Amino acid sequence: MKKLIRLILAVTVVFSLFGCGQKKSEDDKVIKVGATLVPHAEILKNVVADKLAKDGWKLEVVEFNDYVTPNTSLESGELDANYFQTLGYLNGENENRGLHLVAAVGVHIEPMGIYSSKHKNIADLPDGAKIGVPNDTDNYNRAIDLLIAKGLLNGSGVETELNKDAEKNPHGFEITPIEAASLPRSLDDLDAAVINGNYALEAGLPEKSPALTIEEFNAETTVRRTNYIAVKAGNESSEKIKALVAAIVSDEVKKYIEDTYKGAVIPSFVDAKGNPVK
Repeated sequence: MKKLIRLILAVTVVFSLFGCGQKKSEDDKVIKVGATLVPHAEILKNVVADKLAKDGWKLEVVEFNDYVTPNTSLESGELDANYFQTLGYLNGENENRGLHLVAAVGVHIEPMGIYSSKHKNIADLPDGAKIGVPNDTDNYNRAIDLLIAKGLLNGSGVETELNKDAEKNPHGFEITPIEAASLPRSLDDLDAAVINGNYALEAGLPEKSPALTIEEFNAETTVRRTNYIAVKAGNESSEKIKALVAAIVSDEVKKYIEDTYKGAVIPSFVDAKGNPVK
């Protein structure tokens, strides 16, 4: 009887070890990527997943509706990568939150736009108009740069007392920082808002309230405005990340972006220095 018990225990251990090894092997072929909904998660689910599957990888997309949790989850190891942010935002989060994240590859640009449900032209904005802008540093500065580029503000525009500066803000606009994801929902309470492309797309604004104007890009701003796949430092050359990058910088992804978003999202396969990635 003792021999039988020992045999049963030995067989149980073998099958247990086999099961653990099989589970680990399966996990090694799963790439877990955090992304905001539109267009990031759409691109991953509708194109990248199929590309990876052909090479034996399973893509698991974890959807987020904010700009903070995807980075803290990546830092803690809950994700292999995330996809939602620009280099400026990434660097700011590293500094402010003590994170250790790096860019793996650029995917696309979302032109930031000035939207309004009350006015049809930026020239129609009255003196004292209330204009919403994102409240995080990188996107706030980007929004102010767009307002300057379109002649609504003067100068560098990044000063905290912008609302009180008649020289930089000659029309007396009330510049109102609001959490980026909330700007589309706040649009009816504002004269206009400068909104990130992904949140504008998610809210259907290009169809309901087309942008009064959008950003334009040169070589330098292309790097700054590209949305990158981010990973934790040290994982850039892992098999998972190399497979993910290869699937992203493909003709299929480029065509999907161009055909689906028709200029509201622009392919941008570059590294952190702006060099093309193929």
